[in-house]
Amino acid sequence: MNPPKPIETKRFLILKGIAMGAANKVPGVSGGIVAFVLGFYEQFIESLQKFDRLGISLLFSGQFSSFFRHINGRFLGLIFTGIIISYFSVSKVLDFFIVRYELYVWSLFFGMIIGSVIYIYNDFKAWKWQSIVWAVVGVLAGMSLSFVSPQAQNDNLWFVFLCGMVSITGMALPGFSGSFILMIMGNYVLLLVDAVNALFKTLVHIFSGDFGVFSDPYILNMLKILTVFTLGSIFGLIVLSHLLNFVLKNYKNTTLAVIMGFITGSLGVVWPWKTKVFKRNGVGELILDSNGNNRIENYQRYLPDPNTETLIAILLIILGAAIVLGLQWYGKHQKKTA
Repeated sequence: MNPPKPIETKRFLILKGIAMGAANKVPGVSGGIVAFVLGFYEQFIESLQKFDRLGISLLFSGQFSSFFRHINGRFLGLIFTGIIISYFSVSKVLDFFIVRYELYVWSLFFGMIIGSVIYIYNDFKAWKWQSIVWAVVGVLAGMSLSFVSPQAQNDNLWFVFLCGMVSITGMALPGFSGSFILMIMGNYVLLLVDAVNALFKTLVHIFSGDFGVFSDPYILNMLKILTVFTLGSIFGLIVLSHLLNFVLKNYKNTTLAVIMGFITGSLGVVWPWKTKVFKRNGVGELILDSNGNNRIENYQRYLPDPNTETLIAILLIILGAAIVLGLQWYGKHQKKTA
């Protein structure tokens, strides 16, 4: 059997990046799960940790082709191309459906995480009592996210940089949702909605030949915030990739057991049937965020009633699990035929 053509490989890597970016945008869902399930997680982490002393010396000495090969630049470039495309396309679609069909979106992603759990558990062959203990630790850590209350929005640049460092863990660590962490830190709307929309608006004006957008103080502030957030994300991703690469090489089974447990425990975060509990002050008045919206304190989860809406949601859960397991099967099939 002949290996796939390069153009097919490129398209497939970009599609993986799009899926990873879309997952990163949804609170409670981790882009790292996509990387894990589609079989490029370890390659992704190993490529990122190539931003080491040798990589930096190659870059600053002008040996760009050697630097590109050293960091597996073709692979990373295609993955990040897909992620960027996702932020301006798929993520926009997700924003639309989350507003109008929130239950169905959460149901689909709940099913996808269940599919991820099934796949990872079936693929893990090193079950010992130590692995079980670490899996339980992961479950408890994942469940704890369900009880954390979101904070108020904060556009201080040092805090924005910290948000970038922390939120990027969702890309590097399966089961750890970076966008959900941003919700907890209070900056989800600021960084993943307002700032991204400001960048999109800026690009539209630039391509139309209108540079007057740079005189808009709101746009300039959003672009500054997005730049600092991006720098924090890059810094956090490189640092975290070195740590993860070390533990995957030296404590692989323990790390995978914790990841499996964490993904399982975080299912409560993505439970589709929940209502928002808005934060109130001492006299019962609603507290607004900086955008004038009711500030969310937490989510109240409940069991669904037997109706048509619930049936559709359950079917979407099954569909979500089937999508992940189907992608996993396709990935393995591609490896066998390559």
